[in-house]
Amino acid sequence: MIDAPYALPFDLAEAVRHLGERDERLKSLIGDTAAFAIDIAKARSPYEALMESITHQSISGKAAATIYGRVRALGSNGNPPTPQEMIHIRKSALRKAGLSNAKALAMKDLAKKAIEGIVPTLEQAMEMSDEELIERLVSVRGIGAWSVEMFLIFRLGRPDVLPIHDLGVKKGWSVAYGKKHMPRPADLLKFGERWRPYRTVASWYMWRAFERAGYATTNKIRPHKLKRKPKTRKTKSKQRKTKRG
Repeated sequence: MIDAPYALPFDLAEAVRHLGERDERLKSLIGDTAAFAIDIAKARSPYEALMESITHQSISGKAAATIYGRVRALGSNGNPPTPQEMIHIRKSALRKAGLSNAKALAMKDLAKKAIEGIVPTLEQAMEMSDEELIERLVSVRGIGAWSVEMFLIFRLGRPDVLPIHDLGVKKGWSVAYGKKHMPRPADLLKFGERWRPYRTVASWYMWRAFERAGYATTNKIRPHKLKRKPKTRKTKSKQRKTKRG
């Protein structure tokens, strides 16, 4: 049992019931898949979560874990560097730990904004809306909406987050609904309206659909189809002239 305040901040049984009533395909997927589970007992401050997120950007998990271990070692008492410590760590030391120049600068900006109060503490984050957290945290250099969405889901357990740009969610949706192409983000957002206010749970099952299908299947899923612009009279006239010429 997870002790408060780290228990899920929503009723999972109600979420599953709600989703099953509104989406037969998702109801079937939920029935055939392991139960929704995220471990928010390991919740960390937005500062620490984004420190690790910056490290993991664009490199393999194994390499990122090694580099993050070196960055952690720059702190005191076996803890990651505090914002105050990070401000005073030389950029050359961060580079030596394995961070790129851009990531070292992002770490410095993260620490600066944590000291200024723009990046909230964990306790403050728990009281803030998803929209306010996203607005604040994406102001950090190198942090995009996806990184914040992962924090909202896996560290705060927020119930209604839909990562419309996440490859696993998009491909999982294609598998779950028998599509050959991934949805456009805007189309996935529109489709996901039926899942409110539990889009996090639905997204989790899209990831499970993606994993269960395997790469042999998901690698065949193509990017979304581009909509053809309707031909105008001008375009048709040009085509006729080309054919005559």
